[in-house]
Amino acid sequence: MVTVAAVVATALLVALAALQVALAAGAPLGRLAWGGHHRVLPTRLRVGSAVSVLLYALFAWLVWRAAGIAARPGEEPGGVAIWALTVYFAVGVVANAASRSRPERAVMTPVAAVLAACCLVVALG
Repeated sequence: MVTVAAVVATALLVALAALQVALAAGAPLGRLAWGGHHRVLPTRLRVGSAVSVLLYALFAWLVWRAAGIAARPGEEPGGVAIWALTVYFAVGVVANAASRSRPERAVMTPVAAVLAACCLVVALG
């Protein structure tokens, strides 16, 4: 179950990274991110999207490490990190649910909920 949760979380993080790459490149998908205030993101938010891609890669690695998939033999899994990610994505559920952007609420709230649930499964595993 832990491995499945890690794979699902990683797949969602890859999808989010792809969205952020598109946003950073100027795709008109801004209603799905950053509060949904812009159809095409301004420069400062494009930079934020580019940084998000790096964070999502780090998050995926932390999930895999906590699941024991990316841990080296004898290395302690990332217990604190996976709990921090669980809380981070749980807060993301609330933040996305409160967005004024209907597309952001409709898409990102369930994505954050699934990510929080997957991280919780990994943390408890």
